Amino acid sequence: MNGKTIRLGLIGKDVSKSTSEQIHKFILGEWGIACEYERFSVSPAQFDSAMRRLTGDFDGFNVTIPYKRDVFEYLDGIEGDALSCGAVNTVVTATARGYNTDGVGFLLMLETAGIKVAGKKVLVLGAGGAGRSSAVALKNAGATISMYRRNKEELAEVCGQLGITAASDPEAGGYDILLNCTGVGMHDTEGISPVREKAFAGAEAAIDLIYVPEKSTFLELAERAGLKTLNGAAMLFYQAYYADCLYTERTAKAAEAEALYKKYLSVTK
Repeated sequence: MNGKTIRLGLIGKDVSKSTSEQIHKFILGEWGIACEYERFSVSPAQFDSAMRRLTGDFDGFNVTIPYKRDVFEYLDGIEGDALSCGAVNTVVTATARGYNTDGVGFLLMLETAGIKVAGKKVLVLGAGGAGRSSAVALKNAGATISMYRRNKEELAEVCGQLGITAASDPEAGGYDILLNCTGVGMHDTEGISPVREKAFAGAEAAIDLIYVPEKSTFLELAERAGLKTLNGAAMLFYQAYYADCLYTERTAKAAEAEALYKKYLSVTK
């Protein structure tokens, strides 16, 4: 960036507890790049004005729940995984182009945790941006995907678009891995799980993209059922790493991402 300070942001409904600022500043600092960072917790009514500020005054920004599709109308182009899963989490403002680094960050998290997905049956809870990107990544990695959402019409639409199966009962069991992408269990739903303990029957692992709290009720129930559990903290770091590579036009390398995450953990714990 030639000594320039990069200006980044994050927009979502409630990003008050997000550690994204700390992560981005750490990664960019390791590359010798100064960073200014601002979080935007906005209601739907505030979204347009916030987006106009972000696209006009920032070098790039990340998008989280529930605006990963709303951002489309502000962009000139959608790239790669963002197009296939229909959700943007990263915007480079110089080109007004949107990307999705959730999927690649998610798979790297699973790889480093030793969770193999090829040939496994996976139930994805939630059909929002995180659910879509995770489902696409898992499908591309060789897993068989079923997705559940309470709204049956929206579920059928998403499953049709992604070429995956709609699950009628998330607690029927028969899955190897359960993945919570609903957001239930954080903020005002902390202490609540999107499924009951019987949903974990026969499964081997449960993953919750929530990382605050560190162990959601969903993961507590899974752990009680004897499953291996994993939260989304590593994914948050890895998707930020891949986003920072886009912002700085740097070639992403999985080995570098892993090394940076280990260093990040060592200086923050």
